[in-house]
Amino acid sequence: MKECYPYIEEYNPAQKAVIESGYLDNDENYIISIPTASGKTVLGVLAALKVLLKGGKVVYAVPLISLQNEKYKEFKVFEKFGFKVGKHPSRADIAVMVFESFDALTRFSRNVLNEIDLLILDEFHMIGDYSRGPTIECAITRIKEHNPGIRIIALSATLQNMDEMAHWLEAEVVTHDYRPVPLHKEVLCAEEFGTKDKNNMVFKILNDSLNESSQMLTFVSTRRFTESLAQNMSKKISKYIPDGKREIFNNIAEDILDVPRRNNTQPTEVCYKLADCVKNGIAFHHAGLFDKQKEIIEEEFVNGNLLMITATPSLMYGVNLPSKNVVIRDYTRWTDQGQTNIPVFDYEQMSGRAGRPGFDTEGYSYLLAKTYDEAFNLDEYYVHGEIEVTNSKLIDNEDAVLKQIITQVSSGFAKDMDELVDFFNKTFYGFQISHTYNTMSLGFSDESIKYEISSALEYLVQNGIIRITPSGLQTTPLGTLISRNNYEVKTAVKLKDYSTMMGDNFNPGSLIYEISKTHDMPKINTKFRANKDNIKEVLSKNGVFISFVSNNESTAASLLEWINERKEYEIENYLKVYAASTRRASYEASNLVKYFYDICDVLGNYKFLNEIDKLASRLYYGVKEELIPLVVGIKRLGRQRARTLVDTYGDNLGNARIKDLTRIDGIGEKTAENIIKFYENKE
Repeated sequence: MKECYPYIEEYNPAQKAVIESGYLDNDENYIISIPTASGKTVLGVLAALKVLLKGGKVVYAVPLISLQNEKYKEFKVFEKFGFKVGKHPSRADIAVMVFESFDALTRFSRNVLNEIDLLILDEFHMIGDYSRGPTIECAITRIKEHNPGIRIIALSATLQNMDEMAHWLEAEVVTHDYRPVPLHKEVLCAEEFGTKDKNNMVFKILNDSLNESSQMLTFVSTRRFTESLAQNMSKKISKYIPDGKREIFNNIAEDILDVPRRNNTQPTEVCYKLADCVKNGIAFHHAGLFDKQKEIIEEEFVNGNLLMITATPSLMYGVNLPSKNVVIRDYTRWTDQGQTNIPVFDYEQMSGRAGRPGFDTEGYSYLLAKTYDEAFNLDEYYVHGEIEVTNSKLIDNEDAVLKQIITQVSSGFAKDMDELVDFFNKTFYGFQISHTYNTMSLGFSDESIKYEISSALEYLVQNGIIRITPSGLQTTPLGTLISRNNYEVKTAVKLKDYSTMMGDNFNPGSLIYEISKTHDMPKINTKFRANKDNIKEVLSKNGVFISFVSNNESTAASLLEWINERKEYEIENYLKVYAASTRRASYEASNLVKYFYDICDVLGNYKFLNEIDKLASRLYYGVKEELIPLVVGIKRLGRQRARTLVDTYGDNLGNARIKDLTRIDGIGEKTAENIIKFYENKE
């Protein structure tokens, strides 16, 4: 513990309360609920070490890849003491897994499952999340059923119905309100400050932060607002920045611009906008940036080298970015149902970022309102209001129900309706529904679950995913394929239907558009003023004719430009989209096309498999068809150098010599040797 957490001299009151409850002396399940930054991870690690020292195995499950990477690095210290740290329990003593990977483990690795002695669930409150909640809920249900001796420790923010969760998890609950840095929550009113513009209030807090050498996070509702607010604050604060800070900011700005350059492409318009803001110590953070740029912003902020980050609410999860001041400018966000107010729970999560342990003695959270009436209502609802009850989203999430039925059948855990109902009854949803009906003296919770399952089962049978046989329910080859992937069931059905409608000609543009319309495809979003005419033109050139442009269409058009070797900044300028996310999207698109290949294969639609395979490679590497052999066959050559080689040498590449090849920008001796070796093997 001293090696991993050298800054901890003694356990804080919250940690002491948990330890004194007998937490390390018994093997009971536990839910530990203490505020953000109060040392929940340390408590999880203490229990993990107890298991490791006895020769046991531990899984530490988290909801996000960014958290997985953070915890993985943190726990690597334990390898000094002979404990293997990894991302899968078959290869590690302590495995840090995202919820989806852990769920897959409970479905397909029963032997490994039985070897796990302790499961630590970080951010357990995510069980109420629409997308990730059902995944972890069903994974917990399965592991409790197949490894009843396992100990489960859930680390959570404060929840309204903690007793209900504890009952389902058969766990002790320890709660504590200790925060290492006291938090002050306020609602500020623009009217009181003599202004109508919330941005003027943001600037006042920013200026105060600069004067006291502290930092701030500001949450707004959209990507566009993160950029516009950052630009606004950057201009206003520029004349107040001390000279000593300017050099630091300029270096970070240069690092931001170097990210695309290292990928052999010019910075995009958004990159330049971000770098200009960073020169004055202000950064914006959203999904339209290069991943490495987001890492730089997070790292520099943690190191105290940026004044402020403007971000969408998604930043409240993921890496730990504490700040003395947190400003919540917008308390609404866009959802599928339109603009809605954020829940109290999210307000608490954002506010909880205020106060850096070890740096600040106090943290401040400011929620902004325009009028006195609005301020009064916000204070009552958010500052003094109660957190919402956390309910299971399993049945609300249609895909989760379909996926879990397929999982139970394909794994051999359920052969008929009764066994499916039995599984769903053991989930948190089953617990809540039976508890609700019992309270209301109504005895039909089983019937409610049975209705949901039978409707879902009917859909799965109709679409050839599950079949009814004399020996019970079975998955078809398509169903088995679906069960082994994390894609939505309706994505598979959409691609299955598309595979039967392709006709006599394969159209790459049409397939790219089809996968762009699925929920599994990360979108390349349009900017505020997208070039809709150019998006339509790109699609129509590729045989896709549309009348309406949304993020689905901009994603498809961007990917088509990508496989025709356009660079990110060219795509951004031409289509007016957030093209920095093109590489990430193209990687996922490539995987979805491979998935489509597998669907065609299991359905016996072999006609276009070769073309589908080529398209997957083109998406992955961002190349025209002629470059596929080069980029696949020569390690780390990349799309740009491959194009330069072909443009320079044409068909005579096999005759090139090392000294000729190294004259090409970016090609060193090692790569030149690989090129020559590739052509020798080819011959």
